[in-house]
Amino acid sequence: MQLTVWTYEGPPHVGAMRVATAMTDVHYVLHAPQGDTYADLLFTMIERRDKRPPVTYTTFQARDLGSDTAELFKSTLIRAYERFQPAAMLVGASCTGELIQDDPAGLAKAAALDCPVVPLELPSYQRKENWGAGETFYQIVRHLSGEPEAGEKPARARPSCNILGATALGFRHRDDVTEISRLLAETGIDVNVVAPLGASAADIARLKDADFNVVLYPEIGEQAARLLKKTFGQPFTTIVPIGVNATREFLAEVRGLAGLPANEANGATRLPWFSRSVDSNYLTGKRVFVFGDATHAVAAARVASEEFGFEVVGLGTYSREHARSVREAAKSHGLEALITDDYLDVEAAIAEAGPELVLGTQMERHIAKRLGIGCAVISAPVHVQDYPARYSPQMGFEGANVLWDTWVHPLVMGLEEHLLGMFREDFEFTDDALPSHLGPGARVSAESEAIRVAAPAPMPTEAAARSPETRTSLWAGDAEAELKKIPFFVRAKARRNTEKFAEDRGLTEITVETLYDAKAHFAR
Repeated sequence: MQLTVWTYEGPPHVGAMRVATAMTDVHYVLHAPQGDTYADLLFTMIERRDKRPPVTYTTFQARDLGSDTAELFKSTLIRAYERFQPAAMLVGASCTGELIQDDPAGLAKAAALDCPVVPLELPSYQRKENWGAGETFYQIVRHLSGEPEAGEKPARARPSCNILGATALGFRHRDDVTEISRLLAETGIDVNVVAPLGASAADIARLKDADFNVVLYPEIGEQAARLLKKTFGQPFTTIVPIGVNATREFLAEVRGLAGLPANEANGATRLPWFSRSVDSNYLTGKRVFVFGDATHAVAAARVASEEFGFEVVGLGTYSREHARSVREAAKSHGLEALITDDYLDVEAAIAEAGPELVLGTQMERHIAKRLGIGCAVISAPVHVQDYPARYSPQMGFEGANVLWDTWVHPLVMGLEEHLLGMFREDFEFTDDALPSHLGPGARVSAESEAIRVAAPAPMPTEAAARSPETRTSLWAGDAEAELKKIPFFVRAKARRNTEKFAEDRGLTEITVETLYDAKAHFAR
């Protein structure tokens, strides 16, 4: 375990909460101190759910450690069952509760509740959130899916499948399920159960009735899919339908698993046309850095390269359990994968690569903002703005349209900023000019300006002290002016390269000649 300011994943019991919250009649009793109840905020504040997660905490305190905390867990479990009357219960411990070693599984068994109890062994100091969600879903399926039935399945008019892996607090999981369910229905395939999102304990028992399983998020659904294949002989999909090409391959795969004849899938997506259009030509060859969970990072790198015409200059993940697939994908792009859960390593890699666009998580959004690079979010962890009220899937043909809008807009806005920078000396674009729709005139009155000048100068902030624009001691005035002519999205890299060039040669001043000498040196 590493102490850090930011983290890509929470502890594994947060993953278990995501699964419990996604289901309709499951309750989770968590042996945890009072401080661990912060996790409720993840669902009510970030995902904006209208009710609290179905989780009861023992909320032991320091004074309880000298008494019988095992009895506290047992009494809390019984009260939660009597109050909520769930169809099944999950029991486990948080990272702090794990240290007490009270054995929630054994205590739950001794309580002899009148419902199935699924014990969760989640090693908080070795594993993290996505693994915890996958393990929880696996244990639920293992305990509640039942035994294989004798004889053949009854014949149906249409083949059916289960959709596995979507949870609460998942990045666009709700909309992805809607989009893929629609595509499957159009293909002639019925959806038997979606789990864990929206599933009940009885639905888990019906998983075995499907012909095959669709795994949308391997980090969460693949382990359960392997169990269903071993127990009930159900095959499962291996292609994640993100992007036009992957969606077509996914539909071909499910048709094969369903025993349907092959058919060319052409959904209602505008991405291929936009990618070929004249307006998108200036995007071709843009350098992009991709980082996120393994599923979304690999898919995003493929879409960026094949369907947008971008050059992938960096690819990585924080999902160590799925690092192999990311390494293979990175190798296909001629790269070495970045496998880390330290955001400082990611920031250093992005700064070194100097991309024009970052496709990442909420963390990379902050990093890109500091580096002056455009960014689009493709993966959890995300913030509240990434749970829109509108329909906004990442998967399927409609998801491809969403990808185009989401990824291209930062580049378009960046182009507008660059154009404003180029014409900053024009009378219509000076800092003192009013917006064009307000007519001619100065933005700031003379009286306000006089007051501003007379006021004491504010103390520079820490961010300003670190800003590249403040490190001008080496730069001659004409060189600084020339540097500002360079597009903003590569200006920071040009500044760093020039300063390194000057430092290596012992120069005490950077002139225009130094700037162009450095440019020629690094262009070799």
